[in-house]
Amino acid sequence: MIDKVRADAAAAVSGIEDGATVMISGFGRAGQPVELIDALIDQGASELTIVNNNAGNGDVGLARLLASKRVRKIICSFPRQVDSWVFDGLYRAGEIELELVPQGNLAERIRAAGSGIGGFFTPTGFGTPLAEGKETRTIDGRDYVLEYPIHADYALVGGYLADRLGNVVYRKTSRNFGPIMAAAARTSIVQVDEVVDVGALDPEAIVTPGIFVDRVVAVGERRWLENGAFVGADDAEGNRHGADDDRNDAEGDRNDSGRASA
Repeated sequence: MIDKVRADAAAAVSGIEDGATVMISGFGRAGQPVELIDALIDQGASELTIVNNNAGNGDVGLARLLASKRVRKIICSFPRQVDSWVFDGLYRAGEIELELVPQGNLAERIRAAGSGIGGFFTPTGFGTPLAEGKETRTIDGRDYVLEYPIHADYALVGGYLADRLGNVVYRKTSRNFGPIMAAAARTSIVQVDEVVDVGALDPEAIVTPGIFVDRVVAVGERRWLENGAFVGADDAEGNRHGADDDRNDAEGDRNDSGRASA
């Protein structure tokens, strides 16, 4: 009987080796698999290459992984924002390498890896430093630059529900990078709030089919959610931050994406 469920997050990330390339889903906090990231920190793998949309928020999740000095290089589209002080400090100190990729190119390079596409031409980045050393071509009068797929050894993905076969559904915009990353990695590991019985998921609602998923772990309701609303998160020492401010942020400034969709 196929059963991809693991007992806990530690078991789910076991075997990730030093020097691995690891994709981590999420757009900021939305869809970020924090429990899997924490387990990876405890597991001890180092010299990692991380692929993510951004470079961490505050002191939790991906930012905490960077702070642990286990990441050699990060490939992302949005490394700096108001609360990206961990990455900023590491980069200024020369302690982490950055490959900056425009967001659309990043998504398409990941998708290409999962689709078996060897490369593609895009106008984004042409004529900028990001295109230096890359093949270019003029097609129908427009200039393009050749980009290659991004493959990964592992993908850590934040989902909502899954069954033991690895079929996954997502909650709202937490879907972001998860589906394409699951397809692009050699081993895909998904954390969900709950594992349900086979047949309980509407087949029409399944976004990531089980064929793309190798391990699943149920972690319960995520730490920064309260009845589906963003209420802050714990830092590396376990201290709660942001709860009161984010509850009162009804108009939604910097935490809109997390509260609406994490």
